[in-house]
Amino acid sequence: MKWSLVLAGVSDFYRPPEKLSLTQNAALTATGAIWTRWCLIIKPRNILLATVNFFLGAVGVIQVTRILMYNASVKNETPKEQAEEAKDSLVKTAEGLKDDVVAAVKKA
Repeated sequence: MKWSLVLAGVSDFYRPPEKLSLTQNAALTATGAIWTRWCLIIKPRNILLATVNFFLGAVGVIQVTRILMYNASVKNETPKEQAEEAKDSLVKTAEGLKDDVVAAVKKA
């Protein structure tokens, strides 16, 4: 199942970087890194699952790099400024999600 995420990420190599989502690809990168490490810690080690998660993270890193390079060329921003902007966007998204969850719990 996770190989489909890797293949979808690879197919996005052909999409222009302005059409890619920085937050989505950053999430794929983090997911790949976290789960690769986890698969190597647990007993018994799950090497096949670690492999797919490694490639998921690698695809995410490539896509995030493409997006940041494109943004730097268009907006003339430094990578640090782009990272701050991405962080602010993630915080706003997380806050909105938290509010939705709190509202759903109050209704239940």
